[in-house]
Amino acid sequence: MTVMAGLATLAGSVGLYPLFLGGQWAWHALGAVIATALGAVAVRRLRIPAVFDPLGPAVALLLYCTLAFTPGRALLGIVPTPSSLHGLGDLLSEGLSTANRYAAPVPDERGVHLLVTLGVGMIATVVDLLAVRLRRAAPAGLPLLAMYSVPAAIREHGVNWIAFGLGAAGFLALLMADARESVGGWGRMVFSPRWHEEAPAERDAPDVSTLATTGRRIGVAAVAVAVLVPMAVPGVHPRGMFGGKGTGGGGGDSARTVTTPDPMVSLSRQLTNPDDGVVLTYQSDDTDRPDYLRLYALDRFDGDRWTYSVASRAQDRLTGGPLPPPPGLSVAATRTVNTRIKVNKDLRDLQFLPMPYAPTQVRIKGDWRVHAPSLMVYSLHDGVGGRTFSVTSRRVLPSAADLQSGGGYTSDMLTEFASLPKSVPDKVRQIAVQVTKGAHTPYDSAVKLQSWFTDTGGFRYDLTVGTPEHGSDLLDFLTVDKRGYCEQFAAAMAVMARTLGIPARVSVGYTSGKQVSPGQWEVRGRDAHAWPELYFDGAGWMRFEPTPAGATGQGTATEPSYSLAADGPGTNGDGPSGRQPLPSSSAGPGARPTSGAHFRNDLPGNGGQATPVRKKHKGGPGYTPWIAAGTLIVLLLAAAPAVRALTRRRRWSAALEPPPGPETSR
Repeated sequence: MTVMAGLATLAGSVGLYPLFLGGQWAWHALGAVIATALGAVAVRRLRIPAVFDPLGPAVALLLYCTLAFTPGRALLGIVPTPSSLHGLGDLLSEGLSTANRYAAPVPDERGVHLLVTLGVGMIATVVDLLAVRLRRAAPAGLPLLAMYSVPAAIREHGVNWIAFGLGAAGFLALLMADARESVGGWGRMVFSPRWHEEAPAERDAPDVSTLATTGRRIGVAAVAVAVLVPMAVPGVHPRGMFGGKGTGGGGGDSARTVTTPDPMVSLSRQLTNPDDGVVLTYQSDDTDRPDYLRLYALDRFDGDRWTYSVASRAQDRLTGGPLPPPPGLSVAATRTVNTRIKVNKDLRDLQFLPMPYAPTQVRIKGDWRVHAPSLMVYSLHDGVGGRTFSVTSRRVLPSAADLQSGGGYTSDMLTEFASLPKSVPDKVRQIAVQVTKGAHTPYDSAVKLQSWFTDTGGFRYDLTVGTPEHGSDLLDFLTVDKRGYCEQFAAAMAVMARTLGIPARVSVGYTSGKQVSPGQWEVRGRDAHAWPELYFDGAGWMRFEPTPAGATGQGTATEPSYSLAADGPGTNGDGPSGRQPLPSSSAGPGARPTSGAHFRNDLPGNGGQATPVRKKHKGGPGYTPWIAAGTLIVLLLAAAPAVRALTRRRRWSAALEPPPGPETSR
C-alpha cells in the first residue's frame, strides 16, 4: 500500500506539467514522494503513536530539501542547520516571487522546484496517511484531485486527457490494492464438507479473479466517460468534440452569449513568457504612427472588475461588406487606413481580432462576426493564430472644437456607459472633482485626468504590484500606493470619468509596437496593453493614455495628440491639461492595486522589465496564507489518528470491564 500510495501521487503530479516551462520539477517531485514514503514507513516500523504519523514524512521531506537545495550549508550535506534553513527560506521566497510574477508556464528555477517539492510532498503525506495508516483509500482521492485543480484554475484549458487518465489510473490502482489487502485480511476460507474433495490449493484462498476483472472494466469505463463526455456535451468544450467546430455555429436566428476567459488572463497566459516573442506583424499605410490594435472593449464595471457581454446572432456574420458605422462618429474628420495583419500561430486560442479602431471592413476567411455597439470582431469557434487578414478602418482626427462640443449625452448613454455600482467609494468622485477643478467641458476633464496620471499626480509605473481584487483597492491606488501598470491606470481613469458623468470603458489589446521597416511594424508580448476610451458625441469613442510611457513606463505607449491640447475655449488659464496635483495621504510603502479591471495578470510592460506580479499580498511576501494552510493541514493530519486512538482505547476499556452479575450487584 505504501508503494501504491506513492505511485498514485506521482501519477497525479503529472497533471502539474502545464505550469512549468522545463521538466526538472518532475525529478524533485519524485524525490519528495520517495522521501515522504520512507519517512512514513520509518514511523510505522518504530511503532510511534498514530497522532505523530505526519512527523515522519515531514522530517524526511526536510532532509531531502536540505540535500537537494542547500547541501553546502548543512551538516554532512543533509542535516539541517540554521544556515541551511535560512537558505531554504530565501529560496522559497524566490519561488513565490517567480510564481506571482509569471503567468503559467513559469520558468524552471530552483525556487519553483522547492515549491513543487514541498507541495507534492504534502500531498504524498496526506495520501499515505489516509490510504495506508487509516485504511481509507477512497478519501485519498481528494488530495490527488487537488493537484489537478491548480492548473484547471489558472489555465484556460486545464490538462489534457492523457494526464487525467494517468492520474485516474493511479487512483484506481490504489483502490484495487486496498481492496486486495482487505480481502486478504479476512483470513483463510472456511469450507463445508462437500468441498473436502477439492484440491488443497483451491481451498487456500477465495477466487476473486472475476471480481477483479469486473472492477478493472468499471474503472476503465468510468475514466473513458469522464474524458469523452465533456467533449460531446454542447457548451462544455468550446471547440466541440476532438477540436471540431462545436455547437453554436449554426444558422439559427437565436442569440448566443459569447463568453471568454478574463481578457487579460487569457492574454497573459500566452504572452507573458520570458523570451517576449513576437505576437504579430502588420503592414499599415497610415501616414502617422499607427493607432493601437484593440481586442476587447470592456463596458461593464461591477465594482471589482471590468467585463463585457456580447449576444451573438447569425446576422452578425461578416459578409465582406461594410461593418456597422462607428457609434457617435458623425462630425469629426477621419482618415482611411488599410492594415494587413499576420498573427503568430501560437495565439491559436485567441478568438477576437486585434485591429485598429474604428474598423469599417474586415477580410478574413471563416465564420467571424461583429458586435455592432463595440465593433469587436470575434468567432464562436475559430482562432486567429496563424491567420493573415486585412482591415480597413477610419482613424478619427478630431479638432479641439469637436471634442469641446461633444458633451451632450443622452440619458440612455449615461445609463449604459456612465453608471457605477454603489460599492465605489464616494472619495473617488471627490478626487476626480478636485483633479478636474476649473474644467468646463467633459473634454477638459478628460485631459486633466490623463495629465494627472502621467505627470502631476505622483504616479509611478511598476510591474511588481499585485492585481486588483476588491473595489476598495481603487482608493488605495489613487491615494496611497500610486504605483501600477496599464491595468490600474486604465481602469482608474475610466471609473473617475464615470463619476464625472463621462461615458467610459476599458479597452484591451496592443500598442502599435515597433517599426522594423517603412510601413512594417512588429508587436511583441511587452506591447500588450489596456487603456480607457471616453465617448464624445460627434467623434465617438476616443482613446486616452493615462499610463506613463517611455523608458520609465510602458515602452511603446503614446498619448494621442488630441489629449495634449493647449489652451482653448472653455478652459481656465492653465488650459485643459492644467497641472493640479491632488492633496492626499502620503504614499505608503505597501503596494496594492486598483480595483478597476480585475484581470489577475497584466502583460509585460516594456523591454527589460520584469513581467507583472499576478498576486501579491499587502504588507509582506504573502507567507500568512501558507502558514495558515500548513497549520490547518497539520491539525487535520493529527486529528484523524487521535480520534482513532481514542476510540480504540474506549473500546478496549469497555471490553475489559467485567459484566454486571450477582457478585457485583450485591
